[in-house]
Amino acid sequence: MRATGGEAGRETRRPGPTRESRYAYWMSHASGQANDALLAKILSSRESGGSALPPNLGLEPSEWQAMLSTHFPSAVPLTTPVPLGADELADEARVVERDDLVALLLAGRAGRCASEGWLAIIVAAACMGGDHLWQDLGLWSREDLSRLMNGNFPALAQRNDRDMKWKRFLYRQLCQAEGVYVCRSPSCEVCVDYARCFGAED
Repeated sequence: MRATGGEAGRETRRPGPTRESRYAYWMSHASGQANDALLAKILSSRESGGSALPPNLGLEPSEWQAMLSTHFPSAVPLTTPVPLGADELADEARVVERDDLVALLLAGRAGRCASEGWLAIIVAAACMGGDHLWQDLGLWSREDLSRLMNGNFPALAQRNDRDMKWKRFLYRQLCQAEGVYVCRSPSCEVCVDYARCFGAED
């Protein structure tokens, strides 16, 4: 029976995949490694439109395939890998910024598994977003991000002994490495921007 009146030409759209359904899918194909659940959350959020990550999570196609083969060997992602030859960042300064973040993360890696290298790239790519880092990554809470940082980059994470917001902490580490100290407050407790660095990340 053909549609008539107001129904004519109206398309029925199926809802996209939910974060939870895609997470369940990824975990059903997980290989049983330490970072499986974190990567499954990142992947499921990206597939359901809930992160700021670029295609392939910022990984080159070969890195993307290696990550999937290592953690989810029988899974089929909703998207195919795309070449990253033409960098998605138009601003060259941001490319350098991202590369500096990758180097910072790798310098503090645990050295236990290959996924630390992939996560360094993914985290750096997410730092280009405008929200809290855990949100830009597509993680489900700040606790997820703390677990990611402590498990994969412990030498770096232990420096965040005052629980500074992770994105601000990473950029502060870069500034200190370059000898740049922008903040003029004598102590964090008296700074008017205290909440921007240490407040809740909801």
